[in-house]
Parts: sequence; structure tokens; C-alpha cells
Amino acid sequence: MEEKYYLKIGRSAELENKKERIIYRFFEMLTPLISFGVLILAVVFSFKQPFLVAVLIIAYDLMWLFRTVYFYFFLKSGYSRMKRNEKEDWIKKLDELGAPKNGLEIKDWKEIYHLLILPTYKEPLDLVDQTFNLLCQVDYPKDKMIVVLGCEEADKEHATEVSNYIKDKYGDKFFKLLVTWHPKGIEGEIPGHGANDAWASKKVKELIIDPLKIPYENIIVSSFDIDACVYPKYFSCLTYIYLTVDRPCRASYQPIPLYLNNVWQCPVISRVFSFSATFWHTMNQEQPEKLVTFSSHSMSFKALSDVGFKQTNVVSDDSRIFWQCFFEYDGDYRVEPMFYPISMDANCGQGTMVTLKNIYQQQKRWAYGVGEVPYYFFACLKNKKIALKKKILMGWDLIEGHVSWGVSSILIFALGWLPIFVGGAEFSKQLISYNLPKATSTILTINMLGLIGSIYLSMLILPKRPKEVGITKYIVMILEWALIPFVTIFLSSFPALHAQLHWFAGKYMGFWVTPKVRKK
Repeated sequence: MEEKYYLKIGRSAELENKKERIIYRFFEMLTPLISFGVLILAVVFSFKQPFLVAVLIIAYDLMWLFRTVYFYFFLKSGYSRMKRNEKEDWIKKLDELGAPKNGLEIKDWKEIYHLLILPTYKEPLDLVDQTFNLLCQVDYPKDKMIVVLGCEEADKEHATEVSNYIKDKYGDKFFKLLVTWHPKGIEGEIPGHGANDAWASKKVKELIIDPLKIPYENIIVSSFDIDACVYPKYFSCLTYIYLTVDRPCRASYQPIPLYLNNVWQCPVISRVFSFSATFWHTMNQEQPEKLVTFSSHSMSFKALSDVGFKQTNVVSDDSRIFWQCFFEYDGDYRVEPMFYPISMDANCGQGTMVTLKNIYQQQKRWAYGVGEVPYYFFACLKNKKIALKKKILMGWDLIEGHVSWGVSSILIFALGWLPIFVGGAEFSKQLISYNLPKATSTILTINMLGLIGSIYLSMLILPKRPKEVGITKYIVMILEWALIPFVTIFLSSFPALHAQLHWFAGKYMGFWVTPKVRKK
């Protein structure tokens, strides 16, 4: 394939051509301009055109009411499919499958290798040990699993202790266990998960895959966070999907992230946030045309190799690898939903205030993925082989998602009342002035009632209650959903807008590592 230099851009300053740099810089500013423009116009028009704003607020609230309804059906359907897939005997299905008919040149599913990349940085030994222990319990043949523990030289002393322990305890449990050391201070890199992952991927290719001449199409690589607890049938389920979908090397495979590892021990606010994130990703599985890789995910090693591995100059490497492949293959790339879970830690700090700060920082890092907007639109200008309609639809979903992330909760919960207070005497005489608070209150009440389904599902997905946790904790878990307005505004919209401001001002972020804290 021809070289596509624009697929390695991290920010506008990296472009040598001045005209291209200006264009990319404009795209970096585009989303925050829209988001803050919407909020400013909402305030200004509440003074100047309160009637118009009142109508738009009611319409907007109604739109979100309908969204809540169909999102709930997506959530319920996604949850049901996930539970079915957890019970399925995937090894039996693989044995019955025979040679795949989707273009892969293999005769038996046991020719498929799984490569696991597990970057780590300062995580406690017991957490890493639990991750490896669960890997030993999966139903996929261990002699077809290559596991890489990606350590950082910046954490040399601690990582040496951890890696030596892991090698001694698990060195003979898999086909290969490799420890890699990502150097510090590499020019042009943003130290973090993506840079570590890319280094580990290149090393395993050099030291294991190429010497053993394993075909790249026969390797499924999974990039996991180190706290990822793998469910027993993850790799057999993934293998079956890989062998039965069309063009398996042109897809990434997305499990449902459940933030449940420490859910019984974390503070109330952390639980609400974790369940909200879990439900959002469960719903998204029902809309595969809008899916982009997030956090822990899997893909073919061939696709990863074709794009030159993950970018090391970005923060949001998990979503960027999807867009790299999308443009490398001229739009012929997608995400296949797995409807199968993988469990990770809820964000938990030492105390409520530290937890709030950590959640805000993590959410800001996730929202910093708005940097995919300039990458996407600039690549669209360069790549003439992708259909215009597809570019427009995917571009709309991308930018609308980030704008909604930043402004929706504020518009619904905070600015909905503004015309009443600033609309003036003339507006206060109009019928809509009297009905606006009633209408918005009714719509929001119905929306909040929709949380009943979410509360019910949150009880279903909870892991087994520890003996030291009292049964009254269930009551707390139900009542804590009343914090949703606070969570969506202060721990979702605000950090999203904060992340957008970084791009607008050109004050770029580095990778913030979420502290892993599991309270005893």
C-alpha cells in the first residue's frame, strides 16, 4: 500500500506544510468552537429570544426522552445477548465449525494464536498477579497463547520485582511469556499505554512471531489494561467470531467493559459513574456501525502490522488504532461487537475527594479523544477512495458524540430554566413562560423514572456480595442513582469541555495513568 503520512499525525505542529498545519489546527478547534458556541448562544438567546429558547429546550428535552427510551431497549438487548454468550459452549461450537469459509487459510481453529499485550506502570503486584491467574483459567488452549508483560524503564525497580514474580509463577503456563521494557525519553513519544503497547508489539514480532514464522492472519492480538479480569470463555468466543465473520482481518473486536472488579469497595460516586460507563458501552454494542474501539479490545495482528502498530504520539491510542486501520484500508474497516464482558476496576482513590479528582481526570483523558476529530477530517481530505456519504455519516457521529458529551447535561439540567429568569417581563406574560418549568420537570421526571430499568440491571450484573459487606448496601446502591444529574454535569460534561479546551488552546495533554486502588 502507498505510504499515507497523514495516518501518523498526533497534532497540527507535526505537519511540515504550513497550509496543512493551518487546516489541521482549525479542525483541532472545531469541536470546542461548536460546544462552547452552543452554550453561549443558549445564554444569549435566553435574553434576546426567550420564546425561541424555551421551545428549543422543550424539543431538546423530548428528543432526549425518546433517546432514553430506545437506549434502554438497546441496553436490555445488549445485556441479554451478553448473558447468552457467557453461557455458550464456544469450544464445542469451534469443534463443530470445521475449516472457516471466510478467507483464512487454516484447517482448524487450533491454528489460531492469541497474543495478549499487558502494559503496566506502577500497578501493585497483587493486581498483576490476579490478572495472570485469571488468564490461566480461560478455556482456550494455553499452548496457543502468547502473553507479553509490557514494563516501563521509568518504573524499573518496582517493575523488575513484579516481572520476576510473574515469570517465576507463570513462565510455563503459556506457549510464550515475554517481558518487554519500554525505554523512557524516546523523542516524539507521549509516554503511556499506547507507546508501551507499540514497543511490546514490535518486540514480540521480532523475538517470537517472525522467528517462528506464524502467519499474521493466524494471530489475534488483544490489548488489555493490566487490571482487566478476563472471563473464562473470552478467547474461545473471540476465536469463533473471528472465524465466522466476513473479512476477519478488516475488523476489531470489542468486548463490553464492566467496571466491577472493586465495585463493592469503591465510594458511592465512583459506583454511579462506573455503572453509567458500563451501560453506555453495552448500549453501543447494539449500534455496530457507530462502534469505535475503546479500552481493552482485540484485532488481527495483520491489521496491526499493516498500519505500523499503534501510534506513540497520541493519548487516546485505543480509538486511534481504529481510525488508523479505517484510513489505511480506505474505509474498509469496522468494529465487531462481541457481546461478551471483560471486567476492570472502578475508579477508586484513597478517600472520596481523591476519588472525585481521579474520576474527573480519567473522564478528561477519555474525552481528550476529541483529538480524533481533526485526525478524521484531515484524513478524509487526503483519502479520496472513501465514499463521500460514508465520510459525512461517520464524521457527523464522531463530532456530534463529542459535542453532546460536553453540552447535553448542561442544557438539560442547568440551562433549561434560564429563559424564565432572564427572559424579561414580556416573556413572563406568555403562556410558555408558565408551562416551561412544568414541561421540563415532567420530561425530566419521566427520564429519571427510566433509571428504574438501569437500577434493575445494575443489581443483576453485580458480582457476588463479599461476606464483610452488609445486605443494606443494596439499598445504598439503589438510592445513589439520584446522583446522576451531578455525575453527568460535573464528572462528564465539565471534564469533556475541559479536554476540548486543551485542543482549542493548543495546550496538549499527556497520558494520565489512572491509579489502581482496591480497598480491603
